[in-house]
Amino acid sequence: MRTLVVGDIHGGLRALQQVLERMELRSNDRFIFVGDYVDGWSENAETIAFLMDFSESYECIFIRGNHDELLYTYLKEKNNNPMWLNHGGLSSQKSYAKLSEAEIEKHITFLEHLRNYYVD
Repeated sequence: MRTLVVGDIHGGLRALQQVLERMELRSNDRFIFVGDYVDGWSENAETIAFLMDFSESYECIFIRGNHDELLYTYLKEKNNNPMWLNHGGLSSQKSYAKLSEAEIEKHITFLEHLRNYYVD
């Protein structure tokens, strides 16, 4: 079994997909995603949706990044933190404006279950 570590996706879904394609994935691979899934590129909500789907086929450990926590706060409290907006949050805000409330709730649940750390 391989353990593969991926970090700092920052809404770059296409880049993530290209990296995964090059890894020649095996069914028993384990993935550790080290956070900052959002804020930066334009496919933030799509990245979270992809990770949720990906975890149905592979063992995944998702660690919380600071950008993920800021997005969670925004989705739960509609908090427009100016620091967050200036550091990539605006792209997440635009991406999430396209989702239904039901889809947003699924993403909130995903974000609530992120780990603060992982020891292997």
